[in-house]
Amino acid sequence: SAKRTKKQHTVFYEEQIIKSTPVTMAAELFPTKKLVPAASVQQYQQQNITNNNTSVTGCNWQGLYPTIRERNSVMFNNEMMADVHFVVGPPGGTQRVPGHKYVLAVGSSVFHAMFYGELAEDQDEIRIPDVEPPSFLAMLKYIYCDEIDLCADTVLATLYAAKKYIVPHLARACVNFLETSLSAKNACVLLSQSCLFEEPDLTQRCWEVIDAQAELALRSEGFCDIDIQTLESILRRETLNAKEMVVFEAALNWAEAECQRQDLPPTIENKRLVLGKAIYLIRIPTMALEDFANGAAQSGVLTLNETNDIFLWYTAAKKPDLLFCTKPRKGLSPQRCHRFQSCAYRSNQWRYRGRCDSIQFAVDKRVFIAGFGLYGSSCGSAEYSAKIELKRQGVPMAQRIIKYFSDGSSSTFPVWFEYPVQIEPDTFYTASVVLDGNELSYFGQEGMTEVQCGKVTFQFQCSSDSTNGTGVQGGQIPELIFYA
Repeated sequence: SAKRTKKQHTVFYEEQIIKSTPVTMAAELFPTKKLVPAASVQQYQQQNITNNNTSVTGCNWQGLYPTIRERNSVMFNNEMMADVHFVVGPPGGTQRVPGHKYVLAVGSSVFHAMFYGELAEDQDEIRIPDVEPPSFLAMLKYIYCDEIDLCADTVLATLYAAKKYIVPHLARACVNFLETSLSAKNACVLLSQSCLFEEPDLTQRCWEVIDAQAELALRSEGFCDIDIQTLESILRRETLNAKEMVVFEAALNWAEAECQRQDLPPTIENKRLVLGKAIYLIRIPTMALEDFANGAAQSGVLTLNETNDIFLWYTAAKKPDLLFCTKPRKGLSPQRCHRFQSCAYRSNQWRYRGRCDSIQFAVDKRVFIAGFGLYGSSCGSAEYSAKIELKRQGVPMAQRIIKYFSDGSSSTFPVWFEYPVQIEPDTFYTASVVLDGNELSYFGQEGMTEVQCGKVTFQFQCSSDSTNGTGVQGGQIPELIFYA
């Protein structure tokens, strides 16, 4: 074949690996959590620019480092013996990075093809406009030093670089970092990125968070940053655990942001325009009639005919055909972890005097605690006021004051947090309740330290917050209600 030009040669190798698609920077996703204590990307970049390796002098510096790994690390971002240079970053934000072909080729099959393959050319300088300098340096640090330095600001762009140059272990580390940082605030954006990077495990983790904490995810700022394909996949989701009015409002918020991205005035007509057929994925007829009448019907996004037909669908015996789905979403089925083998009541137990009943628990897989199952009165039907709380290492994660009615039976009665709470594995959390109601109540006996619920294992231990007698063997908070 005809000899490729320098520009064609570079493009050939890079485009065979991954399509150069803009990557959402992780700074938008993780505003606070950082693995590296650097205060910013600029500090991280400066740390690499001023690497002490560049100051290595003398004829026997090799003798200072006993292992090949340490000697190899000296060459990281070092002009000494550099036989190639990279101009990294978009125009106006480039950085010139020295490299050593042999080291790079050992660490990446793409670099091997570029420098030693059949079509290799002798290039002194290679331009890489689609990778950010800090992310490129993070990848080189792994190749040279066998060290993984990830921070929230650059992890997505580092994953992009690792995928582009086929550095699989670094890519896996990036995905692990993203999975541990996953929350309702960033799950929607990470969903779109995980599809771009073809990371099915990360995609599945994103769906788990979006399904269980759907209302939080839909109301997050990141939801408005997703592309139309990701929007449609979320609106189509059968297991989305959210009221349809929340889904509708989220779609309108996305449409307003999309109008801004397309330089369109955010008028009602333009919002409908950018939503396109995605509007019909919102299950508007499944809303409560009051929600539809006060919300969607007056939003202006629906046509007059659509509004009239939906009102008829609610009220008429002969219902019109609609383009909207009329079947409610299945949502998620809550599971219950019951930690007692029996319950009882006695003439002088269980009493409440504003004191706290508390228990600590841990799980071996990520779950989402939606609420507690609580006992009720042992002296007939009664109403209770409950202050429920979840804490991690003493820090409150969720709390709510709620009333519930017990019918005098030994059954448990559910009380719910406003939103499900994400629980990470292998960490103890504290579940607490302060009850106010009938003086005598059922209580649990024969408590278990470990309970298997489906694929999730719960472990229980006593809590120092418990001042009303609840512990592992007996007491209150018989059930944890969760999604998994």
